[in-house]
Amino acid sequence: MHQSVTAEIISIGDELLYGQIMDTNSKWLSEEMDKIGVRVVRKTTIGDDRESMLDAFEAAAVKADIILMTGGLGPTKDDLTKSVLAAYFGSKLELFPDALEDVSNLFHSRGKELTATNRGQAYLPSNCTYIRNGVGTAPGMWFEEKEKIWMSMPGVPHEMKYLMQQEVIPRLKKKYQLPVIYHKLIRTVGIGESWLSDLITDWEEKLPSHIRLAYLPSLGEVKLRLTGFGTDQESLASEVEAQIEPLLPLISKYVYGFNDDILPVAIGHMLVNRGKTVALAESCTGGYVSHLITSIPGSSDYFNGGVIPYHNEFKKAVLGVSAEVLTSEGAVSEGTVRDMARQVRNKFKADFGLSSSGIAGPGGGSEEKPVGLVWIACDDGQVCHTRKLQLTKDRTVNIHLTAIAALNLLRETILQTST
Repeated sequence: MHQSVTAEIISIGDELLYGQIMDTNSKWLSEEMDKIGVRVVRKTTIGDDRESMLDAFEAAAVKADIILMTGGLGPTKDDLTKSVLAAYFGSKLELFPDALEDVSNLFHSRGKELTATNRGQAYLPSNCTYIRNGVGTAPGMWFEEKEKIWMSMPGVPHEMKYLMQQEVIPRLKKKYQLPVIYHKLIRTVGIGESWLSDLITDWEEKLPSHIRLAYLPSLGEVKLRLTGFGTDQESLASEVEAQIEPLLPLISKYVYGFNDDILPVAIGHMLVNRGKTVALAESCTGGYVSHLITSIPGSSDYFNGGVIPYHNEFKKAVLGVSAEVLTSEGAVSEGTVRDMARQVRNKFKADFGLSSSGIAGPGGGSEEKPVGLVWIACDDGQVCHTRKLQLTKDRTVNIHLTAIAALNLLRETILQTST
């Protein structure tokens, strides 16, 4: 039977707390631990401070089986990790001949003399196992103390990754009998998290204990992640897929893909498979929807083109939107986006015309038409489908949400046209 193994990631460095660099290490480490069946239960970021480090080590020893540390291993006085680890374990720093030879060879290979400061990198806590860093000077240190595994690595990403891949992960696999973990993402759009949860409550309650469901909401979308735990990858994958089978009929109208699928790719496949094309008329999104579509290789097969008639004058002059509609209903209206979608479809000889017009903010709103009011439309030559959105007061968020909603309206229109 596999062991349930947990890990904590400790990132060390004032620069992380000051926001001077982004901590990409902990994200990568979490992903790699997940792949081998180790569950990361906490991430901690601390500065170059002795007391903070000791407190973090003490807390991690209670929380996790494996403690992965990055940072604080440079040759300068502000790099405290080695000395604090030695103090924590009641050991002392001593010269490791193998470490000295490695750092000396590295400096000589680069045509440089080993300084006294860099020689200090070969002094490590006496109770550690020295782990050679083949791509840098900062040593790796492996400890088996207090019934835990401790691994200290440099904060430089490529050095940390080298140590993890070459040394740490193979050692952990030998040390523990780890479970198999299988993930499957179901990607939905056009429905909020709570509404989605209401639709699948009965199904969710029937999941076996070794298969867990997580809701992962993002702007305009919700991902459902099924995670199975077991001992055999193939049988576990089959079990998870079997659970998805009764789920899909409940939410099929909202599901656009799985795992690494993204909405523009899914829509591209739909258009290519049906031999259809699309053209865009964007106002409040300023070309962002076109950008999402054309960021996909091969989009020229189904994207005929688009226009950004931001000013009303060009909605009339370039697209041919009715002056009467603009006067009577305004630029942000159902009538205007209907005209925009129909006209752009005709001008670009596309099967679908997609349009948007709204008040992105933060200014420009009124009591009748507040910031965040957006209209979108999709014309298929027979029917023009429209949708009214009432979004936020944040301009960037509104542009993104409008783009997702517009792409989803296109997806829904394609499906309706196909039936």
